[in-house]
Amino acid sequence: MTRTVLLTLGRLPKALDIARSFAAHDWRVVVAEPFGWTLAGASRAVAASHKVTAPAVSKAGYLQDLAGVIAAEGVELVVPVSEETMHVAHLRTPARLMTMPPEAVLRAYHKRGFITLAEGLGLDVPPSAALGSAEAVALAASGDFITKPVHSCSGRGVRFFAAGQAPPEAEVETILQRRIHGRIVSSCAIARQGQVVGNVLYQGAQFSGSVAIAFERIAHAATEAWIARFAAGTGWTGFLSFDFILDADDRPWGIECNPRTTSGLHFFETADIAPALLEGRPPRFRPERVLQQFYSALTDLAPFRPGFFGRARRLATTRDVSWDRRDPWPFLSMTGTSWPIIREAGRRGTTFGEVATLDVGWYE
Repeated sequence: MTRTVLLTLGRLPKALDIARSFAAHDWRVVVAEPFGWTLAGASRAVAASHKVTAPAVSKAGYLQDLAGVIAAEGVELVVPVSEETMHVAHLRTPARLMTMPPEAVLRAYHKRGFITLAEGLGLDVPPSAALGSAEAVALAASGDFITKPVHSCSGRGVRFFAAGQAPPEAEVETILQRRIHGRIVSSCAIARQGQVVGNVLYQGAQFSGSVAIAFERIAHAATEAWIARFAAGTGWTGFLSFDFILDADDRPWGIECNPRTTSGLHFFETADIAPALLEGRPPRFRPERVLQQFYSALTDLAPFRPGFFGRARRLATTRDVSWDRRDPWPFLSMTGTSWPIIREAGRRGTTFGEVATLDVGWYE
């Protein structure tokens, strides 16, 4: 009997990897999300797509629509992909959810909650405090610092300050954090009952704003150990991702947790993602150490900016995360399937990454 898996976002290349992986293992793949036509939905790996209410419009309506799709399609497994994970964790359904309970997901996602959780596990995180508190004032006086909303992604709302500058006032709940100077490293892990079965560490090779559009896989034993300790301490199952700063002593400091996938997922062999999630089978890495999002990199190819020839050379020689000659349509139709993101980025005058999940994010 064919089993059916539901992906709760289809617009991002990460969803395409997951869809292709499950289809390769004879699962029937269904996508349900607020965009009617999506990148993953254009794939031969996806059997059906459903347009649902955006959480930004109605969280209750979103969950109700998902429940309807699950019932209509006979869904056995639900796999959230990106920022919608915080909503999907609240879904009440007989289908299995490939994520942690909502209280665990929201604590890890909350910037201050994550710091407290990691501190309790004995992990290195920057000194942090709620903006407006006496602790925050003392932190701001003693060293360089940053502020960021406790619910944000893709660098939205992050501000940088020098030591002694007055902390800003905030309209939403915000954290003030000691700025750790060093190299930014990101991760994407698949965990099963507290055991990391696969993990990718990577750094940006090319950026659009604060969002990486080309990525390089790296190795760093201390960061791997940090992640393993967090997963074990929380008993995590599902996707688990972090951002780190490696300081001048090469020591990793966890700056935030993303209880979902990140672009690091593309470094896993596509066929291995589903078995890793379902069985805890360690996934292999793709042979490429550098990957790119071709169309994002293409839009960043301004001829009069410094480094043009280097970006052009990388564009021509680096593998795109979505291209597969056996399933070419998602890549070829990406301009059309990404049009809502392109339109909103143009309207706001910002990057694609900063608007790609605005309608499905968790901002409470």
